[in-house]
Amino acid sequence: MSTRNATEAQPRIIVEHVSKWFNKRSARSLKDAFIGVVKRQSTRSRQFQALNDISFQIGEGESVAIMGLNGSGKSTTLKLVSGVLEPDEGRVFTRGRVAGLIEVGAGFHPDLTGRENVFLNAAILGMTEKETKERYDEIVEFSGIGDFIEQEVKHYSSGMFMRLAFSVAIHVELDVLLVDEVLSVGDAPFRAKCEAKLRELADQGVTMMIVSHSKNIVKNLCSRGVVIRKGNVVFDGPIDDAFAELERG
Repeated sequence: MSTRNATEAQPRIIVEHVSKWFNKRSARSLKDAFIGVVKRQSTRSRQFQALNDISFQIGEGESVAIMGLNGSGKSTTLKLVSGVLEPDEGRVFTRGRVAGLIEVGAGFHPDLTGRENVFLNAAILGMTEKETKERYDEIVEFSGIGDFIEQEVKHYSSGMFMRLAFSVAIHVELDVLLVDEVLSVGDAPFRAKCEAKLRELADQGVTMMIVSHSKNIVKNLCSRGVVIRKGNVVFDGPIDDAFAELERG
């Protein structure tokens, strides 16, 4: 487990006074919608605030858990750091190559083979063709899907799909890894292998920002926790204290 503190290393991630709103899903009648237009109700009044002026930094080599109950804003935070979303207020900075295990396999094409998708998804994640060729055998071996690598992925089971997608993502040359509950997929032996790989990356100095409901995974990988409650950062400190704060919520 990395013991370096954010104040002792150059930050890899800076989240600075960030706020984010989303449109509410409404089941209002056509009459209600019309009245809203006539009264010129503000757009902001029809939104909910997912994050409210949150700030924190993650130093080089740190592994930090973003914690909170469902709907607290933790996954939104990861998506903002990954660049999938943009903040409505504030700024997010990252330094180095960032890979996100957030929507694993989002770049896969169902009509391409596993082999073709390895190269496609690796390119999306920032790997050169040369880097992918050098790591191709490792990627396929880690996935454990064997000869199915030559089949179109639309014929894969969900487990096979996730195995290959995860394997591609964790073999990218990276400085920052963002992880959002992806270890909930696959069977127990594969999850254990994934956790061991993440432990290896952490020991190599890769900066990690992790969302997981697994207390064991978080405690094994992270020394620090940032607790978000209803869009607000309510705690930032040692992981055991973060769990205590979470349980009080």
